[in-house]
Amino acid sequence: MTQNPFDPAGANPLGGGGLDMNALLQQAQAMQEQFVAAQAELEQATVEGSASGVTVTVRGTGELTAVSIRPGSFDGNDEESLTDLGDLVIAAYRDARTQADRLANEKLGPLAGGLGGLGGQGEAPGGMPGLPGGLGF
Repeated sequence: MTQNPFDPAGANPLGGGGLDMNALLQQAQAMQEQFVAAQAELEQATVEGSASGVTVTVRGTGELTAVSIRPGSFDGNDEESLTDLGDLVIAAYRDARTQADRLANEKLGPLAGGLGGLGGQGEAPGGMPGLPGGLGF
């Protein structure tokens, strides 16, 4: 990033130490650009989750994009088998979503940590409203 916005060494050309608003704004802009780039990476990234013959694909943002069922794994005429299939799709999605959340925390966590009280809750749920995963995604 840029120079320290608090300028503790007193190198501020306006005299004395203190807050350098230009440096602070530059840091904020750089963080925003990094955040947008990380979000774009998550939109393109995919992860898979699976459970007993069911595989799902999820984007890094948590969007479900594909479901694959191993042929012959389930009887389409048996109600119990179909109920099990539904349960396995949910389990596979949860597996994939956990991986997507981990990826989101990996990509966005360091950036959110720099926001102080706004999002520096690490992997705690609900850190930043409107964002996927452990950051409130």
